[in-house]
Amino acid sequence: MTHPVDVHVGKRVRHRRWLIGMTQQQLAEQVGIKFQQIQKYETGANRVSASRLWDIADALDVPVSFFFEGLEDADRPEGEKSMVPADLMGDKEALDLVRSYYAIPENQRRRLFELARVLSDVA
Repeated sequence: MTHPVDVHVGKRVRHRRWLIGMTQQQLAEQVGIKFQQIQKYETGANRVSASRLWDIADALDVPVSFFFEGLEDADRPEGEKSMVPADLMGDKEALDLVRSYYAIPENQRRRLFELARVLSDVA
């Protein structure tokens, strides 16, 4: 049976890999393992060792702590959770939106961000 922490870490690996446009094969090559092992990590079927997580973090250009972000929200009662869905990064549409957002030049991105803030205040 998979442990919830292993599943969470695996999802964070998958989301970061997808966000930067890296394939499982590319990540596996950078880490020095087979892509099937990356698949097992991403589903939580296999637990990631500390040293392997360090290598994955380096390959994905994030701190190791990135993989544990949001974990504490899973234990909160429903009324105390934020308005953002717990599995926001599991939503392909949300990930597409984030990827597209960062593809916009910075000055235009800031203007789009301000527009989104104004619209969210109105809603």
